[in-house]
Amino acid sequence: MAQLRVISIIDDDASVRKATARLVRSLGYRAEVFASAEEYLQSGRISDSSCLITDLNMPGMSGADLQDRLNAEGHRIPIVFMTAYFEERTRARVLEAGAYGFLRKPFDDASLIKHLEMALNKTGPEAERR
Repeated sequence: MAQLRVISIIDDDASVRKATARLVRSLGYRAEVFASAEEYLQSGRISDSSCLITDLNMPGMSGADLQDRLNAEGHRIPIVFMTAYFEERTRARVLEAGAYGFLRKPFDDASLIKHLEMALNKTGPEAERR
């Protein structure tokens, strides 16, 4: 039996984690959920995450700080960010650091699916910088 690709979902809002995990599973992937960046880092899931979908603004470590740490440690996991608090400077920063998407909450399923597919296939404008 083929191993399902693991999509790790990090958000401090339980309802967002649940809804995003449901969508990811409906696409045929395995969803792992975490309430914080710190919980994800301590989970042992870094090596088997095919993609991260993470909130930008969370208590403790932010999504952008998580991206910086993963990059510094040599983990090139594709990341799709989501946030209710849009700032162009932050969007530009995470995209420049290799993110595959930056979605404003609330967003529709189709937008997340599009960015998730780009991240998993490493396609799109963000991939050209790699």
